Amino acid sequence: MQDQNPEQMAAMRLAAAGTDFQTLHEIVAKARANLNQNDWDYIVGGADTETTLRRNRLALDQLAFRPRVLRDVSTIDTSVDEFGHRLRLPILLAPVGALESFHDGAAETVVRAAREFGVAHMLSSVCQLGLEKVAEAAPDGARMFQLYVRGDEAWVDDHVARAIAHGYAGFALTVDTAHYSRRERDIAKRYVRESRIRATGGDFQKGLEWRTVKLIKDKYKIPLVLKGIATAEDAAIALDHGVDWIYVSNHGGRQLDHGRGSMHVLPEIVDAVAGRAKIMVDGSICRGTDIVKAIASGADLVGIGRLQCWALAAAGEAGIVRMLELLEDEMIRCLGLLGLTSLRELNKSCLHAATPANPPSVFSAFPLLDIEPYRY
Repeated sequence: MQDQNPEQMAAMRLAAAGTDFQTLHEIVAKARANLNQNDWDYIVGGADTETTLRRNRLALDQLAFRPRVLRDVSTIDTSVDEFGHRLRLPILLAPVGALESFHDGAAETVVRAAREFGVAHMLSSVCQLGLEKVAEAAPDGARMFQLYVRGDEAWVDDHVARAIAHGYAGFALTVDTAHYSRRERDIAKRYVRESRIRATGGDFQKGLEWRTVKLIKDKYKIPLVLKGIATAEDAAIALDHGVDWIYVSNHGGRQLDHGRGSMHVLPEIVDAVAGRAKIMVDGSICRGTDIVKAIASGADLVGIGRLQCWALAAAGEAGIVRMLELLEDEMIRCLGLLGLTSLRELNKSCLHAATPANPPSVFSAFPLLDIEPYRY
């Protein structure tokens, strides 16, 4: 395998998985064919009216590009240096619970794919297999761990210490789940996911305060990420507590209904942070152009959630790697056509407010799903 070039390696992986994805929407269509209705709804759904979910796409689609021409773009670099690793793309495979619903390998499969391609991975604490086994699957990968607080101070200490002991490069607290939302796609079917049945300790998450952030920063050296920041006010408080990374997120539209799209929130966070911390963002980001828009708007890393799940369901590890290859191809072409040779050249001058061309939805990034044979 080491003697093969990257194109040959990609072809071999796809052949082994019985796939030949040439576009991202083919991955989405394959995932739909492989999943039952309940698991499909878990990926595509949001809270209540799913307004926040649609606003995530709307916020991205309201940005257009301002390309520059007659520049030498024969060589383009999409890499970044974060968490002690050179990442091939500025991508974090975002923390997703219940990955075992989409592939038997669950988070082990995802973290292996992240390491193989060269992007970061954040493990959800409600994903089966646990932080130790996932660390063993990619010991030298760019790995982070995300925690839902389900216990007391000693319980939190235990998880931070275990993450450090197993080589995780960052530790994240999710802060936008004080109450679990109403997922009406499941409620209407009277369906309760197994992960919800297993869930305990919700009162600890409800009681989570800035005190826990301070305790972690005072006791541990591991970079601390707060996931779910949605206002400049909370970003400023996070900075006062020494938080290293602000993760702008609305949980993919799955928590607070009628919230703002993440890319609507990002500019005020960037202004509030003013370079004093690093910034991650997620929220319906599923095209190379989406990633370029996020970096141009001031993000340092971009989280991929739903697209990660679709790729995992479509073809396991090979599906994840192929998804990343396609995103890389889209990004390189986008940067080249903008007249840029690296992500470092991106800034707000590359963007312009625009009217969306497609109605916002979880699928508005994939309009060709309406073309046979992909229709479902």
